Amino acid sequence: MYDFDNVPGRFGTGSLKWDECKPGELPLWVADMDFPAAPEIRAAIEERAAHGVFGYNILPDRWAGAYIRWWRERHGFALEPEWLIFCAGVVPAISTCVRKLTTPAEKVIVETPVYNIFFNSILNNGRAPLEVPLRRDGDGRYYRDFEALERAMADPQASLMILCNPHNPVGRIWPREELARVGELAKKHGVTVISDEIHCDLTDPGSAYVPFASASETCREVSVTCLAPTKAFNIAGIQTAAVSVPEPHLRHRVWRALNTDEVAEPNTFAVPAAVAAFEKGGPWLDELRTYVFQNKRFALETLRDGAPEISVTPSEATYLLWLDCSRVTEDTDALCQFIRAKTGLVLSPGGQFGGDGRRFIRLNLATSRARLTDALGRFVRGVKLWEEK
Repeated sequence: MYDFDNVPGRFGTGSLKWDECKPGELPLWVADMDFPAAPEIRAAIEERAAHGVFGYNILPDRWAGAYIRWWRERHGFALEPEWLIFCAGVVPAISTCVRKLTTPAEKVIVETPVYNIFFNSILNNGRAPLEVPLRRDGDGRYYRDFEALERAMADPQASLMILCNPHNPVGRIWPREELARVGELAKKHGVTVISDEIHCDLTDPGSAYVPFASASETCREVSVTCLAPTKAFNIAGIQTAAVSVPEPHLRHRVWRALNTDEVAEPNTFAVPAAVAAFEKGGPWLDELRTYVFQNKRFALETLRDGAPEISVTPSEATYLLWLDCSRVTEDTDALCQFIRAKTGLVLSPGGQFGGDGRRFIRLNLATSRARLTDALGRFVRGVKLWEEK
């Protein structure tokens, strides 16, 4: 039903991803997609725009209902309407929680490598990141170090953890039993868990994520979950998200915090876009997931044949590839700069994600097959030139 092979040009549209680049460069770095949003979402925005009056907005019951139905039908988890608080974005919600649920100079636990903006939310608010490095097995798959995690949670200066579920950049879907164990440790040591679940709908076909708050009653009690349609439906610029907090006392603290920071009121298009995504966007998303999965398989085959020294981290979620370049270099900042200069391909060097990221590159698969083919050709050529220099 939907065409993902034909994508529009984005230069000159104010795009962070494209307009930070020069003509001829090909950006596969920041995590947004080149695909137009689902027609059903665009129609809802156009209908609202046609009204012509853009005053202050309320949250209708339909907004919470759309989240509730989606999570019940897609993820088997029963959200309650009173749990949900509107927020202008997942990152604003995380930053607010860091600022309001901790005090200056306290530590915030993150499992690295992890989404680099978590560090901004921590450091910009005068807190300190407490890194718990993820481990890798013989196949390159990441797993959690529970001994290290408990040591971090036992630190009296650490009362907050930011969990990435599913995990960006490594693409891991965390199993229910692991999430439940995280919740038990958090309760034991008095730690609140902020679960960033923005990538939850971008799983491989046949794979499903587990909401942290669904893993156990304990997880529900200790958690603040950030939800949004923006990543899966490519509407990040609409600035629409929800924060789900089941525990009443914690929910009141988060509600007050978001309102104090003035990030709890929707813009004119935030509600209709989210409602259209969750009520009508399912078929589009299912086709998108299949297309991205095919892109992933194409990339794996291309890199296996063209750059076998680059290892692709096994993943089940996100449209991002986490590429192990350790057989080529220990400095992917320099490698990314070199590839950009020689080929025009713009990628995300892994050092910014912490942990062992300095040996990795993150590559965004969410573009047309033609652009991806071009990008992979540039990448393979860039790696060969690097090795020859």
